[in-house]
Amino acid sequence: MSNILDQFSLKGKIALVTGASYGIGFAIASALSQAGAKIVFNDVNEENLKKGLAAYKEAGIDAHGYLFDVTNEEAVKEHVAKIENEVGVIDILVNNAGIIQRIPMLETTAADYRKIIDIDLTGPFIMSKAVLPSMIKKGHGKIINICSMMSELGRETVVGYASAKGGLKMLTKNICSEFGEANIQCNGIGPGYIATPQTAPLRERQPDGSRHPFDQFIIAKTPAARWGTPEDLAGAAVFLSSDASNFINGHILYVDGGILAYIGKQP
Repeated sequence: MSNILDQFSLKGKIALVTGASYGIGFAIASALSQAGAKIVFNDVNEENLKKGLAAYKEAGIDAHGYLFDVTNEEAVKEHVAKIENEVGVIDILVNNAGIIQRIPMLETTAADYRKIIDIDLTGPFIMSKAVLPSMIKKGHGKIINICSMMSELGRETVVGYASAKGGLKMLTKNICSEFGEANIQCNGIGPGYIATPQTAPLRERQPDGSRHPFDQFIIAKTPAARWGTPEDLAGAAVFLSSDASNFINGHILYVDGGILAYIGKQP
């Protein structure tokens, strides 16, 4: 019987993490690299791509960066073929690229809404569709969708984001349903509130030194009594990318410090 830790090794695997120039994507890609995977990432912004390549180099990771938009089906097909030719067949796809807008619903235009749906939901569909044929041919593959607590809960000002992330949960289940027999596992990771540049405005100290009201709200709602860090997602990402999770499919693993299990403190 092989050592249990060998099941978590990603040695020889190629992982594509979308939008992984910084933040959660960068932390996940770094963790997959530490587990042995060769890292490929993309960005839609050339400056971010260059910064990402520099950050990986500084971390001692030989990452391959590609400039393309996950919502452009032809560009995705072209670049996935290029990656397969230059790096190898993608074993692990992490659909991390996404955006959020915090706007009240009545102030959200249909164009705003469509943009979020396009990037956060249609993008993962396009990316998954592009890598699946080679995964089927190879006889194995892992797709991880970065979902959200908004895959389960609603909250004011994030109507587009919550709609997209709820849809992403069901896309995850549908890919599992359709391709499980091909030995492809599609699961999701649902981060809680993570301390990243994207959430920095919500954690800024007030002029009197007190916590931002939203920061106070999150601390009170989270049993762990803190924001998560990108590194808190590392173990879940390695697990769902590895052979240790070969019989886990269509599942959303929430890494949220217990917030979804908790009704909150009594006022």
